[in-house]
Order: sequence, then structure tokens, then C-alpha cells
Amino acid sequence: MSRILILIGILFILAGLLWGPLTRLGLGRLPGDIVIERENFRLYIPITSAILVSVLLSAVLTVIRYFLGR
Repeated sequence: MSRILILIGILFILAGLLWGPLTRLGLGRLPGDIVIERENFRLYIPITSAILVSVLLSAVLTVIRYFLGR
């Protein structure tokens, strides 16, 4: 259990460090992301970005689980 928590912490640290370069790549501005702008209101719903991040995290966690299970 402690290994999993340490790995999750490391993943959060890596995500924080990579946040800047990822935003420059266009993550968060993909074609399926919804942005509604009014005069004093802005609503941002990153549907496509969330799906992409979810698939990538699932793949990474599957690989980690595969190597830790050995």
C-alpha cells in the first residue's frame, strides 16, 4: 500500500512539473473542449482533454501495475 501511495505522489509531482510544457502543446485547447464566454463569465469544460489524460494515466498505471506484480 505504501508503494502505491509513493507512486501516486511521484505522479502528482511529475504532472506539476510537466504542466507548463503540456499547456504549450495545446492540451486543454483540443477540438472537443467546450468554452463558453460571456461578458463577466467564462465556463470551460475540457471533455476531450480529460478523456486523453484518463487514457494516458490508465496506460501508465497498467504498466506500473504489471511491473510491480512480477
